Amino acid sequence: MRRRDFVGASAAFVSNSIGPLASAQSNVQRKGRLKQTVMTTVFDPKMPFDEMCRHAAELGLKGMDTVPVESWPTLKKYGLIPTMGPTGGVTFKDGIIRKELHDSLEKSMSATLDICAANECPNMIAVGGQRRGMSYEEGADNAVAMLNRVKHHAEDKGVTICLENMNSKYKDPAFGREDQICDHVAWGFEVCKRVNSPRVKLLFSIYHAQIMDGDICANIRDNFAWIAHFDTGGVPGRNQIDDTQEINYRFVAKTIADLGYTGYICHEYRPSPGSDPIRTLAKVLEIMDV
Repeated sequence: MRRRDFVGASAAFVSNSIGPLASAQSNVQRKGRLKQTVMTTVFDPKMPFDEMCRHAAELGLKGMDTVPVESWPTLKKYGLIPTMGPTGGVTFKDGIIRKELHDSLEKSMSATLDICAANECPNMIAVGGQRRGMSYEEGADNAVAMLNRVKHHAEDKGVTICLENMNSKYKDPAFGREDQICDHVAWGFEVCKRVNSPRVKLLFSIYHAQIMDGDICANIRDNFAWIAHFDTGGVPGRNQIDDTQEINYRFVAKTIADLGYTGYICHEYRPSPGSDPIRTLAKVLEIMDV
């Protein structure tokens, strides 16, 4: 499931805790400095979800991002966890900067925090939304106000709200997000600093940040305290993170690991046409296994 399909999904999911299921044993022993996860985009879209989970477990992955709640039992069957939960009604169009939606978003985001906590999902995703003429300053004020309304609930539940940065350069939703207010990491970091909660941080998309800001490792080092989650993707093309693109992900991984990062890094790329998705994923995981 692509993040663009997942964001904006209804928060009206089942709220019962998902019980423990038999887990699969990983066939690959990782160094363990970085905990790697994936989105389903890295697999053949025709592959059944159960098979995706089996491959993920065999390759030593820890879980998956933005998997629908109803699929969480299958993750647990293979010893995986949901590493990024749903938005609680926040959409790319109408994000947390829409002040007129704050009352309803407070209820739906709080309910989603409850679902995540009950099922040991450590994070839930959030987005700023489209500006539609709104200034960055007004948008930041509105985002801070919204996050202040739910931060104490997030703290009580032990779930981190992750505000994602994205690029506004590319209009095709496969590659970017037109008119998104959180299109520079500096804006997202400033919002998080103003909210000043250990449970409100940035989902640092390395792919999007490279397109809009560059200077990836310096941005990570300078703002590390406000980063809860990472995701990857090759630039250009949003394909796998190998030597066909411009980011040295091995160096980025070492930078993150050396900072003592304990969260998750999710791979959100799409395999290049003609490549074998499982072999490609194995190579990607090795690159980041520092």
